[in-house]
Amino acid sequence: MGIRFAAGGGREGWIRTILTAVGVGLGVALLLGAASVPNMLQNRDDRSVARTPATAMDGKPPKADDTTILVRDTGTEFHGRTLTGRFLKADGDHPVLPPGLDKIPAPGEMVVSPALRDLLDDPSNTLLKERFGKYRQTGTIGEAGLMSPLELYYYVGADPLTSAHGAHRVSGFGQDDSLPLDPFLMALVVLICVVLLTPVAIFIGTAVRFGGDRRDRRLAALRLVGASARSVRRIAAGEALFGALLGLVAGAVLFLLLRELVGVVDLTNVSAYPSDMVPAPGLVALVVVAVPVSAVLVTLISLRSVAIEPLGVVRGGKQRKRRLWWRLVVPAAGIAILLLSGRIDADMGNDAVNVTAIAVGSALALIGLSALLPWLVEAAVGRLRGGPVPWQLAVRRLQLTSGTASRAVSGITVAVAGAVALQMMFASMHDEFNQITGQDPTRAQLTVHSMTGDGPLAQRMIDDFAGTEGVTKVIGTVQAYVTRPGGKNADGMTPTTELTIGTCATLRELAELRSCEDGDTFVSHTGSREQNDWVDTTARPGKPVNVGPDPDFNKGAKPVLWTLPKDTPTVQARRNPSGTKFDGIFATPGAVDIKMLDDASTSSWVKLDPNTPDADEHVRNAAARISPFLGVDSLKAVDRDKQYASIARGLQIGASVTMALIAASMLVSLMEQLRERKRLLAALTAFGTRRSSMAWSLLWQTAIPVALGLALAIAGGLGLGVVMTRMIGKSVTDWWSFIPLTGAGAAMVAAVTLLSLPPLRRMMRPDGLRTE
Repeated sequence: MGIRFAAGGGREGWIRTILTAVGVGLGVALLLGAASVPNMLQNRDDRSVARTPATAMDGKPPKADDTTILVRDTGTEFHGRTLTGRFLKADGDHPVLPPGLDKIPAPGEMVVSPALRDLLDDPSNTLLKERFGKYRQTGTIGEAGLMSPLELYYYVGADPLTSAHGAHRVSGFGQDDSLPLDPFLMALVVLICVVLLTPVAIFIGTAVRFGGDRRDRRLAALRLVGASARSVRRIAAGEALFGALLGLVAGAVLFLLLRELVGVVDLTNVSAYPSDMVPAPGLVALVVVAVPVSAVLVTLISLRSVAIEPLGVVRGGKQRKRRLWWRLVVPAAGIAILLLSGRIDADMGNDAVNVTAIAVGSALALIGLSALLPWLVEAAVGRLRGGPVPWQLAVRRLQLTSGTASRAVSGITVAVAGAVALQMMFASMHDEFNQITGQDPTRAQLTVHSMTGDGPLAQRMIDDFAGTEGVTKVIGTVQAYVTRPGGKNADGMTPTTELTIGTCATLRELAELRSCEDGDTFVSHTGSREQNDWVDTTARPGKPVNVGPDPDFNKGAKPVLWTLPKDTPTVQARRNPSGTKFDGIFATPGAVDIKMLDDASTSSWVKLDPNTPDADEHVRNAAARISPFLGVDSLKAVDRDKQYASIARGLQIGASVTMALIAASMLVSLMEQLRERKRLLAALTAFGTRRSSMAWSLLWQTAIPVALGLALAIAGGLGLGVVMTRMIGKSVTDWWSFIPLTGAGAAMVAAVTLLSLPPLRRMMRPDGLRTE
């Protein structure tokens, strides 16, 4: 009978049912999306593992045969977007293939991902097209070889490709080289899940109570024709059940529609194939069962305090005050669980993280805040008296039905409290996952490096980069390790130090030189006593050093000797733009033949003109013209952990979706309240109440519970944040993180209230008094 009333109750019945279905559907769609995240991440990781070159257990490369290939990782950037790829060269006619390829590209050929193909075809990206202009596109990478549809990935056929270019030989693909999640980050992820999903559960519980006043009057009519009190409660549960079931269907449809956007919308560099967004069956079953059961239970519980009699619904009598004790027990139990779960020790790995305790404890703490809010609103508004007409209208409405207003803002209270706790955890872990690199982006913005040591290459890098648009300064060096011939220290190791070769202009950037001419040499000290000992026992003026292979790692290798001049002065090293000091021997090109060096590398630092647009892209193009194997990296003062950054991006996405859901829920709830009071609003208008007074009244009815909710969220969020930071052994570093969060919450409420003003104006028409 309840389902028949919900489906056949005319226009009013369908409006009530649709409101419930929309509210529940929004929550279900988000829950299904959250249930899909584990599969999405697993599928992305599986494809990443499948394309990773496999290495032998002993670390030795396989011998070349008909199936092996040479692989060299590469990458570049374009307008802040990262492009990654690999150079490939087959050793035989039947090479192993990475997923997504049907053949190894020939030398000069390139196979790209669909997203990179579109980027290269865009006429506005001429600089990127120029960078890859020497390669001919011969196809696109299949889905099996990409982590996501918007990934910018490529394979290039290279010849020659040797170990000197940084390549290594592999006989297959499919190796998991990912790192386990840090225990601190594991705790953070658990808290994020609770913070994002708890408001959704609260919203679903609120949605199934839409239309409560009209429903109660209809139930009173059923009592008049003979229905028992128990029967009308079951009928009400049937109505809620129907709305919840429609909400399940609507949520499933909405989820299927939204997941198609995952493959075309790139949210903070995160995307996935729609086929990856498959909810875990167990979680789907939990949602399918929990939502209808919750709808029925919430309805039955809400009717316990309502006396539905044949002659009406008793709500206006002396209301029993809300009990406080059990509302304090819930958050206290959650905090106790967190405190008793113990401190997380990063050295013990993920086994030290009690996921269940963190999830249950934080969920109880947040749910306890939503339970405290109705009591707080009732206690606060019960003491308010007097004031302007709009204020009195708002206060009186809250005094009569504070529970409805509290339910409307409970979601944002929980969301802000959780966000405050998360922000405190992020701030306390900031130094753990954001390291000061010591790099100086004011001296240079880019560093270019090659795996081979080549004097002409270093000079060409200096010349070509110096002539590149937007470049103001270039520093270039060739570096190698040299050893002391015929001697070992007390540890049985051959004394070793670095040999850095560069022009006088370059060496002045790396050490404090009084004078310098081509052919000069220097012994550089960094200030470290241990390093200086290694330098002084290797770099002895007038004595030879071995610039050839290191005898400790190359048995039987013949030394290549070069004598350090007797008049070599000792100088003090200074930090290079990368933030490090070079110790050892500094030499100009005229002092040593670079061709003698073994296992050398070439590096340069490039300073850009900030007023030249795309100066960094011009440098990357110049590096690509010199050699495809040059690596170009940006210098940055702070290095951010990739896992930490990935979690932060995930939090931004989840928080944006959750806040949008809360805004939608508040708007729907406000519309439902206005619809319930349509006749009352029309009556007030007919008696001469100003429309502006009604609008201000609506604003105060929203503002008072929101202000109380935000105050409760701040207190609860700070408390939860202190407990969580204590669990990870950190101290609170940011006590004021709640300011921007509460500001965002208040702005969202203001926007929702403004959107509700046009419907309010329509409902204040005198024709709203008509009845049948």
